[in-house]
Amino acid sequence: MNQRRTICAFAPAKLNLALSVGAPNAQRMHPIASWMVTVSLHDELFLEALEPNSFSLYAIIWHKDARRKSEIDWSITKDLAVRAHLAVEEHVGRKLPIKMRLEKRIPVGGGLGGGSSNAAAMLRALNELFDLKLSRETLRDIAARLGSDVPFLIDGGSAIVTGLGEQLEPAPLPENLHALLVFPDAACPTGAVYQTLDQLRPHGALETDRVRALSVMPNIAHDAPFNDLAHPACEVAPKLRGELEELAELTDRVAHVSGSGSTLFVLVASALEAEILANAIEKRMDLPVIAVECVHTPAIQPLK
Repeated sequence: MNQRRTICAFAPAKLNLALSVGAPNAQRMHPIASWMVTVSLHDELFLEALEPNSFSLYAIIWHKDARRKSEIDWSITKDLAVRAHLAVEEHVGRKLPIKMRLEKRIPVGGGLGGGSSNAAAMLRALNELFDLKLSRETLRDIAARLGSDVPFLIDGGSAIVTGLGEQLEPAPLPENLHALLVFPDAACPTGAVYQTLDQLRPHGALETDRVRALSVMPNIAHDAPFNDLAHPACEVAPKLRGELEELAELTDRVAHVSGSGSTLFVLVASALEAEILANAIEKRMDLPVIAVECVHTPAIQPLK
């Protein structure tokens, strides 16, 4: 390679506007039916292509604007973005040396798919950086081996996600849909939430039709979203129940859990209303709040 290149890929958070979870299969995996959308909260992935014989370098830091920071204490080889890089190298059969800097805004373990979106951004970015010419179908096949949210986040936007996350049906991106994300100081490990779901409801049935019906509504009422994992998340982190009630009282809207938690959200009518309510929530509940809207995944940006 004669000239180094650096690019930036955005990794948007996802919001589950509807999430139905089925009973586990023989492999203890849970089929889902979910309406997922990407929102304006995002991490940033910077990649520089290195010389062919170089070793790859990885750095993960919190962005200066991050509202809920935690220790970055996981092994670098377990990071989903790094695993995505290794998966692409395995697929193409050669090393793709990079220098990676991942700047995170999306809280860890918040049910917003931050790690999954980082992996999807890595797949898109490597395809662009090294001109691999991998099809979207191929990228989604690789993504499916990394996690159930990763295939959707290859393109983001809006989709009905079924199966184990690998089946995608495009859905209209809601126009002028605004939400407030609230970040409690609570942990909701995904495995524990699903285990609790199985204890509470061992024979759950998928409500795919209900999910699809919500996705085609011209206007989404604040009480329309639903999430089968909300109750189990509150069992795993009991303080969430009180914070959901306080958030609903303060905003005069139904408050929801995103994914397996612990992020809470409410739908609001406009950006102005979001700003007003965000200030009120931060003062009364003393929790970080971010106003977001639904977005398509931004294009990769060449930096040099």
